[in-house]
Amino acid sequence: MTKQWQLTGIRVLTAAALGAAVAGCTTMPWDSTPFYSNAPSNPTSLSTVPVPAGFYRVNAGDTLGGIASAYGRKPQEIAAWNGLAVNSPVAPGQVLRVSPPMASGSIVTPPVAAAPATPGTVPGAPSPAGPQQGVLQWPLRGPILKTFSPGKSNGIVIGGQPGDPVKAAATGRVVYAGTGIEAYGPLIIIKHSDSLITAYGQNSQLLVKEGDAVAQGQTIGEVGVDSRGVASIQFEVRQNGQPVDPLQWLPKPGG
Repeated sequence: MTKQWQLTGIRVLTAAALGAAVAGCTTMPWDSTPFYSNAPSNPTSLSTVPVPAGFYRVNAGDTLGGIASAYGRKPQEIAAWNGLAVNSPVAPGQVLRVSPPMASGSIVTPPVAAAPATPGTVPGAPSPAGPQQGVLQWPLRGPILKTFSPGKSNGIVIGGQPGDPVKAAATGRVVYAGTGIEAYGPLIIIKHSDSLITAYGQNSQLLVKEGDAVAQGQTIGEVGVDSRGVASIQFEVRQNGQPVDPLQWLPKPGG
């Protein structure tokens, strides 16, 4: 009898361990601290000097052309405002002017005492307090195959054709691009502000990588197919870490 109880106890513990392992596999990249916190390891380093509006601190992997694209500017403009050649390389930590200087033709050195911008976040990204219709752009134009339902679905599914371009819903920085979560397939997550992120699942190809600055409307991936062979993408919006209805942030269909 004692042996039977021991065997029963082992089965229960094994089942609990498996359950915990499965639950662990569902942890999303946006729930992981490194994807949210881009704080430098040394709080007194140069990288913590605040960057005022109109300037941008270069991150690893950035290029002059990519920064210009993220701000809707021409590389020639960014180069001219910063006294650089168009093909000049940029280095992590370098601060660049990304908006026209007050005095035409002058290059203004950014002050160090100004309202700080969150490291790793692209200035100018939306940071609304609550849902605002039209803050985000449609990542894909197509029929809504699945709607948002609290507790049942975390976003919407938008139908399309295989290979259709998937576009960034707003300016931001890619904090995840990979295939580590089976349920989402090839997945892209973009951080737009400290409180707002968007996720794009079920791509066939990922055209951006982690750390890339992206502009609203920029192609970031291509439509793939789900487990049933339906061409579509999964689109989610999270505010303060919680899933919210994307339709409250997107322009009304047909608008």
